Amino acid sequence: MIESYITIEEKLDIRRDHFALEEGYLSVSEEESPWIPFPGNDKVWIRHLSFDVRNNSAVNILRVDAGGSLGRHRHRGPVTGFTLEGSWYYEEYDWVAKPGDFIRESPGRTHTLMSDNGMKTLFHLNGAEEFLDDEDRILFIIDVYWFIDHYMSYCEEHNLPINQKLFL
Repeated sequence: MIESYITIEEKLDIRRDHFALEEGYLSVSEEESPWIPFPGNDKVWIRHLSFDVRNNSAVNILRVDAGGSLGRHRHRGPVTGFTLEGSWYYEEYDWVAKPGDFIRESPGRTHTLMSDNGMKTLFHLNGAEEFLDDEDRILFIIDVYWFIDHYMSYCEEHNLPINQKLFL
């Protein structure tokens, strides 16, 4: 009798194929993910790339047009960013992010994103983000479900298809 042997790598591949999500790909086409205005701010736009409800995280490209500001906010989870175009800074810090610059943020810091000449930055956000007034009172909170609603509501309002590839 001939026994069949399976290597540990083959066994792990079988498990992976059973449980893991299929790899994803989004093209540069805005048909796959349009630029959506940030509510109440005509100089800030979001292009959603990924929603991970299990980890309350989202990946997007934030675009701030010249002279724009995202507003004073505090993250409750870590954030990373990679500047694609233009430049931006936090009003409270002494650095300016330019194309190719990478930033990381620890939870709990409060800052105000500004761009004098416009920018596009890829952000990976984890957890909630609280927008604050001048007395540190919370105005509103956004998280992965807010990002999902932001995306889906825009698509529904503009009769655009919902891209299921964005959801993990």
